[in-house]
This record gives sequence, C-alpha cells and structure tokens, in this order.
Amino acid sequence: MSLFEDFQNRRTRGNELVNSQEFLPYKRFYNLDTNAYSDGALSSKSKELMGLACSLVMRCNDCVLYHIDKAIECGATREELNETMNIALVIGGSIVIPHLRFAVEAMEERLSRD
Repeated sequence: MSLFEDFQNRRTRGNELVNSQEFLPYKRFYNLDTNAYSDGALSSKSKELMGLACSLVMRCNDCVLYHIDKAIECGATREELNETMNIALVIGGSIVIPHLRFAVEAMEERLSRD
C-alpha cells in the first residue's frame, strides 16, 4: 500500500469517528479549516504550499501528505514543492530534516501517479 493510500484510509476512518461525535466545536473547526484553503486573495495552491511548509516545521507527517496531495491537485510543480520545503527547512532547521526526507519521498510517489 502506498503512503497516500494508507494515509487516506486512516484519515477517512478518523474523520468518520470524529464526525460521529456530533460535537459542534469539531464541526466548526473542520469548516474553518476547509474554508481557509479556498481561493481568495491567495490561490488555493499558494495556501496549500504554505500549509506544507507549516506542516514540515510542525513535524506532522500526516499533514505533509495531505498538503502535498492537495498542492499537486492545485497544480503545484516539483520545483514549487521543493522551494516550499526549502523554506520550511530554513525556518525549522535541522530538526526538519527527517520530515523533509519523508516529504520528498511522498512528493516523488505522488508525482509519479500523474
């Protein structure tokens, strides 16, 4: 199973469990998150790339997978992804390197699908 298939399966199951709680604050946050990445003054692609950089600095590999997938869906290129990940490395420092390795592997896997 690919990194993305495994992630999507876990994400779907987790979201179903969270949504089954019928807890309004969870629903509000999910709505806020969805709307934050929609086109506005900044394109969805720019926002997904920012999400990727933040995810690397925060060291959240699930978030890295999500934002790589979404950024590529929005038209991000390998060059744009690499520049974004470089910014995260500069900001986060060497602690980001293990997550950068993961992100580059994920990027290559995802780009090979297209």
